[in-house]
Amino acid sequence: MNNKLYVGNLSYDTTEAKLRELFSQAGTIRSVAIPMDRMTNQPRGFAFVEMETPADALKAIKTCNGQMVDGREIKVNEAKPMEARTGGGGGGSSSGGDRGPRRSTQNRW
Repeated sequence: MNNKLYVGNLSYDTTEAKLRELFSQAGTIRSVAIPMDRMTNQPRGFAFVEMETPADALKAIKTCNGQMVDGREIKVNEAKPMEARTGGGGGGSSSGGDRGPRRSTQNRW
């Protein structure tokens, strides 16, 4: 069992302090991270909580999963390792391709 937990279905109002209060019932917390959206600078609706031991993490899942926090039923499970990102992102290619017939943007009245 991993010590790092994924906490989903969070309200945008949920704070790190509130998560620390909830998860401390299960054991010692190493860290709490609430990722922020780059565009809006608001929370993304999930968090990562790292517990001190695997036993604490398992207890936290049993204790905290399904709890109501800020009006939302949170989901707690073991965090999956982050997959390696490939380069790129962004728009499509400029190589063209078969897009079908082009249509005029002018009205035909």
